Amino acid sequence: MSAARPQRPFDTAVVAARDRENVIVGNEIVRHRLVSRVIHWSVAVTFFVCVFTGMPIWTPVFGWMAHLFGGLTVCRLLHPWAGVAFFLASGIMFVHWIGDMRLEPGDREWLGPKAFAYMRYETEDTDIGKYNGGQRLFFWAAGLGAIGLLLSGLLMWFPRAFPPLLLEFAYLIHDVTFILFAVAIVFHICVGTAAEPGTFGSMVRGTVTREWARLHHPRWYRDVISGEEDRRR
Repeated sequence: MSAARPQRPFDTAVVAARDRENVIVGNEIVRHRLVSRVIHWSVAVTFFVCVFTGMPIWTPVFGWMAHLFGGLTVCRLLHPWAGVAFFLASGIMFVHWIGDMRLEPGDREWLGPKAFAYMRYETEDTDIGKYNGGQRLFFWAAGLGAIGLLLSGLLMWFPRAFPPLLLEFAYLIHDVTFILFAVAIVFHICVGTAAEPGTFGSMVRGTVTREWARLHHPRWYRDVISGEEDRRR
C-alpha cells in the first residue's frame, strides 16, 4: 500500500489575495487582488495579440508573425477585433484603477530626471504611495493611447466611409501611437522584472514582501502597517 502524498503548505497570502488587498499576511503584503490581476493580464494578452497580428500587416519584415495565426488573411480579420477587445479591457482597467491613479502635485517631475534617479536608487522619496508619479502618468498616457488606437483603427477598418485625407491622418496616428505604446510597454516590462525584482510577483501571486514595499512605496507601506494596527485594536 503506497504512502499518502504529502500536502503542500497552505499559502495563506495567495488565498487572501483572491479578494483582498492592502493587508499583511506574514512577511507579505497583498498588493493586487485577483480581479485586478485578471484585468491587467487581459489588457496584456489582447495588446500582444494586436501586436503579432498587426505587425505583419504593417510591414513584410514581420511577415513571419502571420504564421502564428494561420496567415496574413487571418491576421487582417483578427486584428481589428483584437483591437476592440484591447480597448474594452483597457476601459475596464481604467475604471478599476482610476481611484488610485489621481495625479498628485509633483507628478510632472517624473517626466524628467526624477524617473531615472529613482531607477538608479539615487533618490529617497518617503512620500511615494501605492503608485508613484511615473506609474500614474503611464496609466493616463496608456488610456489616451488606447483611445487613439481605437479611433484611428476604426477609420482604417472602414476606409470607404471617410475622406482620403482623414484616412491618411488616421494611419499616421495609428503608427505613431503604436510605436510610442510599444516603447512604453518594453520599459514597463523591464521595470517590472529586471529593474525592480519582486514587482512581477505582485501581478502573479498578488503579493510583495514587506521589504519591497518599504523600499519602493514607503508611504503605502506605512499606511498598510497603520491600518493593520488599527484593525487589531
